[in-house]
Amino acid sequence: MLRHARELLAVRSPLDAELIVSEILGSWWGQRIPDGDVEEVIGEALVDYAAAAGTPAALALLTGIAYMGTPRQAAKAERAALELMSEGVARPGWADRVGMVEPEACFASRDVYGDQDSIVCTYTYGGTERHALVILVDRNKAGAVQPSGGPFAPAVRAGRPPASGMVRDAWVSSRVDKLLDHCRREGRDNPLMRFETLDPRDTKALLQSALDLTDDTDDPPVNENFGSYHAFVRARVDILPPGGRLPQPPVYGRDRRATIAARFLASDEAEELSDLSAASRCVDRIIDYGCAHDFGRPLRVSPIKCEMFLLDWLPRKVLLSPSEQEAVPHVLAAWVRWAGKRTGLPEEGVRATLDALWDATAKFAEAYRDPSAFGLDRELVDRLLPDGDLEALPRRAFALPFLSGTHRRSGRHGFVNLSTLDPSDPGDRRVILEFEHPGAGEEHLDAHERLAERLWNGDPPQLWDTAQSLLDVGYERHEILHKIIDVLNRSGDDPEALREALRVLRHEPPPE
Repeated sequence: MLRHARELLAVRSPLDAELIVSEILGSWWGQRIPDGDVEEVIGEALVDYAAAAGTPAALALLTGIAYMGTPRQAAKAERAALELMSEGVARPGWADRVGMVEPEACFASRDVYGDQDSIVCTYTYGGTERHALVILVDRNKAGAVQPSGGPFAPAVRAGRPPASGMVRDAWVSSRVDKLLDHCRREGRDNPLMRFETLDPRDTKALLQSALDLTDDTDDPPVNENFGSYHAFVRARVDILPPGGRLPQPPVYGRDRRATIAARFLASDEAEELSDLSAASRCVDRIIDYGCAHDFGRPLRVSPIKCEMFLLDWLPRKVLLSPSEQEAVPHVLAAWVRWAGKRTGLPEEGVRATLDALWDATAKFAEAYRDPSAFGLDRELVDRLLPDGDLEALPRRAFALPFLSGTHRRSGRHGFVNLSTLDPSDPGDRRVILEFEHPGAGEEHLDAHERLAERLWNGDPPQLWDTAQSLLDVGYERHEILHKIIDVLNRSGDDPEALREALRVLRHEPPPE
């Protein structure tokens, strides 16, 4: 990295210098290490190494890190740079101007569907070297990912405004006028695109939220070169004026969702649906998906959203009856026409969405993996999935694998037929666990019951991730249960401690 920093001695522009430093800082961005913070283990160690080297390249790198590093890296780099300067190490010509950048204006080039925004922010160095930073905010991917326990997670959970998208790509252009002319022309000539000026304060709120979600996600779906721009993007977003707000997503309670569904089913668009009972259940799924996974936008329709709903979310998350499997593409098509009319989506957008929907319909039968097709008893699946959450099937079967047979309860007369018990009921769940642990004491059963409830609910998601990781390296199921119970006992009621302990457990070496 220090050899790479020699390039900083050959450039004259502070913009070029900042991009080189950002590329160096981005070489470890997004990496996770088992023990410690990668920004400390690598980033702060690089600062120490550069300070000890004491070369002009080292001073140039420290100067850039003082502006673009994490707060701890920046503070250490600034102190080290001042010491090297006092010792007479030569500074690069751009050093006085690095970070002396001012925001100029903010714009958005966005599609009419609400899938993606290209945010364009322009900057200058005191009126010179005008440049544009373009940041792609994806509103579809953000709803499909689960935040991890990354460095920004505590702030998000502590009350940061909800994300309205995820940063997936960024780049810099010095041809600002040409870029803006192209965006204006596309917004004027393409009925599926819009171009508008943004308030820089609201732009900062949007981009900070989207960046935090990207940073807080394990293996985020970003462009392969995004890491090189990450430090540059965060530094540029930081200097935008504060005080903006993200629009709060509307709240759709049960009554409001039911009203929307009723209005749709009574509409002209839905009148040709033959199985109204299946259609009602399908539209409930469509509305639930929009509320929970699309930032409270159930009426929004787009080609990408329809494809993700049909080919990704439904096959993973929802147990559909045969009649619902047959009906859902037709219900979704009627929904596209109905919702598109109410949201003012141009006719070209409705047609494009329907074309994508029918293309996806041909793949839906293959993508939807009905458990009964794999020889699983439908009645057993229904007992494990009373809420229809198909994604929960493997973890619930792992938590409660004994759902048939006869059990004689200790200290009680008579036998219990396990096939008549409801594993979602806490009382019945206790009986099932007694069958698996004959002669166990109450305290031991209590611990297994607490774990079974967490696995049933997927709380937290890292619990099942950890169990799968331990299965992959060769641990037996019961051994895994006891390892996780130990973690739960040690972590108490501290969710951060639990997530950290599970992360460590996931990296435990395989048994000998």
